[in-house]
Amino acid sequence: MIVAKNGIQRKRNFIGITMSLYSAHPACPDNVRCISVMKIIVAVAFILILTSLASALVFLMKDKGKSNRTVKALAFRVGFSVALFVLILIAYKLGLIEPTGIR
Repeated sequence: MIVAKNGIQRKRNFIGITMSLYSAHPACPDNVRCISVMKIIVAVAFILILTSLASALVFLMKDKGKSNRTVKALAFRVGFSVALFVLILIAYKLGLIEPTGIR
């Protein structure tokens, strides 16, 4: 079920969580749907976090604890996670994202 509210189309999934599909952006023409840039940034951040975690696992298996590469990879993962959290907080404060809640 698709619901439009304030120019933002939302889709309610099978467990009742409402997700925004497309948001109206000033740079987009009136009839064109634009995917939110924030969704792309968050997806890239998650990919970076998972890649860093996977590389830490590979370094742990190859080095068997004899080098610091695992620690560095895990430190990058923590840094990416903190950066993503701060980015989400800033985006919320600036109004780029809004909570949808469970309905």
